[in-house]
Amino acid sequence: MTDEINNEDEAEIIYIPDDDGNDEAFEVIMRFELDDGTDRKYLMVVPAEEDGEEEQEVFAFRYEEENEEIKLFPIEDQAEWDMVEETFNTLIGEFDEAEENKA
Repeated sequence: MTDEINNEDEAEIIYIPDDDGNDEAFEVIMRFELDDGTDRKYLMVVPAEEDGEEEQEVFAFRYEEENEEIKLFPIEDQAEWDMVEETFNTLIGEFDEAEENKA
């Protein structure tokens, strides 16, 4: 399983159109692949311009890269969503544990 958790000083920003076609900025907080043999890639994003003090809603997408362009796909299958959520929670737990060990 490959995982990347971005440091704040090197945030990756992507733009996702809203229902009206306006691009909204999102910060990529994690990318990962599941160990299920499907080669599916996922990314987790939060709104970019939010106050860092408050909890933010995390959005998950399956993505594919083509010629340095990212294509996002919504996760509509409940079983797929459950796997993504479990993987995300596991990776965040491992990240938090590593941070605690550094202190």
